[in-house]
Amino acid sequence: MGDLRNHTLVDDFDYKEIIVEKRPLLDFAGNPVEGLCNHWIFLNNPQQFNSYTTAAVKEIILAFRAASCDRSAVAVVFTAVGDKAFCTGGNTKEYAEYYAGNPQEYKQYMRLFNDMVTNILTCDKPVINRVNGMRIAGGQEIGMACDFSIASDLARFGQSGPKHGSAPEGGSTDFLHLFIGMSKAVESLTLCQHWSAHYSVSLGLINKIVPVLKNKQGEYISNPFVSTEPFDDWGNPAYGSYKTGEEKTRAKEIVAECSTDLSALDKAVDQMAFELALTMPECLTKTLESIRKKKLEHWQKNSETNRSWLALNMMTEAKLGFRAFNEGPKGKREIDFIQLRRELAKGRPWTAELIEELIPR
Repeated sequence: MGDLRNHTLVDDFDYKEIIVEKRPLLDFAGNPVEGLCNHWIFLNNPQQFNSYTTAAVKEIILAFRAASCDRSAVAVVFTAVGDKAFCTGGNTKEYAEYYAGNPQEYKQYMRLFNDMVTNILTCDKPVINRVNGMRIAGGQEIGMACDFSIASDLARFGQSGPKHGSAPEGGSTDFLHLFIGMSKAVESLTLCQHWSAHYSVSLGLINKIVPVLKNKQGEYISNPFVSTEPFDDWGNPAYGSYKTGEEKTRAKEIVAECSTDLSALDKAVDQMAFELALTMPECLTKTLESIRKKKLEHWQKNSETNRSWLALNMMTEAKLGFRAFNEGPKGKREIDFIQLRRELAKGRPWTAELIEELIPR
């Protein structure tokens, strides 16, 4: 066989913001399959809940392109370092200290973000989101761009934009209703409530959940913070809701006696990748391309105009919301929404003085 052409954008790139590993494809017995691999792409910012910086977004684009071009790759596993968060979205510190008040700069950043989402949606390999913790805001968006999601049962899912000065226009308004229907999508997008992994899998948002807590006997236990009751006293679905009161206190005591072990999560991801390997590769790719069209139809209609709006919003609500999150004291990083509405009801313009008044101190 003659020399093969290299179709990657950058040869032998030295990743600094993320971690990229080529791991052997494992069969159902856990044995490496000779000549085949999976690309594992890790967000690597655990101290800030794996929020992505501008530099990280660039590297994610290159990593997906490299994985897509790798002839030996079966699947891409998109995940993150640690057990607290897959991703909580864009780096709020960077947003607040550089992009706030700079719409022309944020528009260029959003070009990169859009390219990142598009690279996930057009990857020639199936993409598995290994959800190792919180999948919130932009993390929810890049997670939904993936083909499959396998999650720790401690993971949380949701949005934060309307609470912090943005709108979930990086994919959630395009994708979420395709997973769970319009009424639940509207609820999540606007109220910014966090959903448990149990509730999310019951809605069809994700494919599978895996326990990660081990008790003193070394046995996996289910997330003790989550109710397994089917209905509440009023007949509303209660399964997957978070416990309160004494039940929550007891759950904390249980967790304090446990350790976290993600090996079962890794095994579930490896097994899905091997199941995908047991298909005709081009038939698999064509099937993915066809089902992804449903996401791409919305994404390609809206992503560019959303990019422009998000940039301009950096002069008003985003400037206030991101600065409040970055500068506010712990536990008080949201603005006084009622006061903002009162000021705007008076016809008060968006000035530097208004923003300073509303930053929590």
